[in-house]
Amino acid sequence: MRRTASALAVVCVLLFALPMLAQSKPYHDGPVWQIQFIHAKAGMEDRYLRYLASDWKKEQDAMQKAGYVLAYKVITTEAHNPADPNVILMVQFKDMTTLEANGDKMEELGQQLFGGNSKIEAGYTDRSTYRDIIGERLGREVILEPKK
Repeated sequence: MRRTASALAVVCVLLFALPMLAQSKPYHDGPVWQIQFIHAKAGMEDRYLRYLASDWKKEQDAMQKAGYVLAYKVITTEAHNPADPNVILMVQFKDMTTLEANGDKMEELGQQLFGGNSKIEAGYTDRSTYRDIIGERLGREVILEPKK
């Protein structure tokens, strides 16, 4: 009888302690970032940055206004070889669910902004002459404070 009572007490303590341990993390999940690593070809960095400042910015601003995107950034870095990126594009989303739920809406908005698939594909073809996409990643920001 004593053993049963002791075991029951341990189980009760654990049941109450586990939620408190989960809440005691000094960090929590933040927004999701879609990150593209780009290599602008030699002598073409200015041309690519001009594209980013026009059409790419126009698209990101429209996505932000529609509530699909929280923020976006362009970061330049030095490439040490042709396989290294020299431009990093970052687009911030509230969370993975929002990114996935709005995928079709974002594509439709892009179609409206740029006049359909043929014009979008022509843009991709043109940009491929002066930049290469090295890779893409999705990352989750970690907020270094307890969740409120």
